[in-house]
Amino acid sequence: MTELSVLPGSLRRMSRVPVLLVTLVGACALLAACGVTVQSSQPVDASPATSATIAASGPARAPKVDVKSALAALAVLPVKGRAPMTGYDRDAFGPAWSDATDAQWGHNGCDTRNDILRRDLRAVTLKPGSHGCVVLSGTLQDPYGNTTIHFVRGVGTSTAVQIDHVVALADAWQKGAQGWDAEKRKMFANDPRELLAVSGPLNESKRDGDAATWLPPNKAYRCAYVAQQVAVKRAYGLWTTQAEHDAIIRLLEGCSA
Repeated sequence: MTELSVLPGSLRRMSRVPVLLVTLVGACALLAACGVTVQSSQPVDASPATSATIAASGPARAPKVDVKSALAALAVLPVKGRAPMTGYDRDAFGPAWSDATDAQWGHNGCDTRNDILRRDLRAVTLKPGSHGCVVLSGTLQDPYGNTTIHFVRGVGTSTAVQIDHVVALADAWQKGAQGWDAEKRKMFANDPRELLAVSGPLNESKRDGDAATWLPPNKAYRCAYVAQQVAVKRAYGLWTTQAEHDAIIRLLEGCSA
């Protein structure tokens, strides 16, 4: 189990929030809230820490998805066609990794990227003087490729680990987000329940794909991946296309209950 110490003062606002999830599944709390159960053996805390290094107990196990509840959550999502991409821009979701949101860990004095790195990486080393925020190095058990990635912050190395929007922002835009106000879009883009630290190249290969067009190469992770997408879409009132809906059903029906 990871143990972190929380700084006093303003950073105490980022309370210790043990979330039942696999090391790399940041949305398990969301899944449960939306009626989708994912079981895991490791509580995780992404609060800023005073120690230079955060120790961990080893590689994560694959999450167990409650297939029945995931299918039930999918059943209530509207099925529609894609809206046009007209007007889409990454900036429509606010500045990248903004701390100024009402999402979990917002206003804690640390940018969202580093919040997620602290949550998902193991054996994390923090930058001195960053108030327990900036991750200098750590180890990621990548859920998308099932590989171990040794992360080192720096020019030419930081991109080895990227933060994926499980529901791609452009996909969200075409399935309801273009009707949101700016604050809701910014919160969505920085919501830890929608974010995962993953392999940079695999994140780039995903682009704006939904479940009908892209799935993680790691087949053992696909059930958890699509269940997480369903939970995010349900929480934010997004819809699916027919092809996406059918692809998720096919995949979930082949998962262990």
